[in-house]
Amino acid sequence: MAPGDSLPDYLTNTILDPSFDKDMLDTHLVYEYDAQDNEGNPMKWRYEMWICASDCIAYDIHSGPMAGRKNYQRANFQCIRPGELWQINWLEETGTVVSVVYDIRGKKMTTMIAFSEGHWKRREEALGDKRNKADRERWGKLADVGNQASRFMLSEQGTIVEVFKGRGNMAPIEGI
Repeated sequence: MAPGDSLPDYLTNTILDPSFDKDMLDTHLVYEYDAQDNEGNPMKWRYEMWICASDCIAYDIHSGPMAGRKNYQRANFQCIRPGELWQINWLEETGTVVSVVYDIRGKKMTTMIAFSEGHWKRREEALGDKRNKADRERWGKLADVGNQASRFMLSEQGTIVEVFKGRGNMAPIEGI
């Protein structure tokens, strides 16, 4: 079967840089975005990501509009500069597209998220844990809300507050 015959699918002709094992594999990142609540008061959106394999990330969202979401995704990694910059891309069950640039030296996460209408407008339904069948099934239905053009585009840059190796307190992923 050719790439793209069964969707969703990924295609990259870029070979995974050998620095992936040192720079990325089993790396656990805790990072925060500066944001505001609905009244304009400063707040932090806290995220946690574990790079568990060369084709998988897991994340937990602790604060912000998607707080309470626990997920893991098939992901694509591209090295921009070994030991410095990596791009991570994935597609959510909700139809949301995420692209993150991890700046190792600068301790920054630069993120672009194209939320599907269902994911953004019905965000309470996007909360939960992918490991729970009911949550996973509900998330998939959010992709059917709206159309490809009805997206909320979010571009933010977060500060990495902690880096370590291993899963930490995140829930395990079956098979990893």
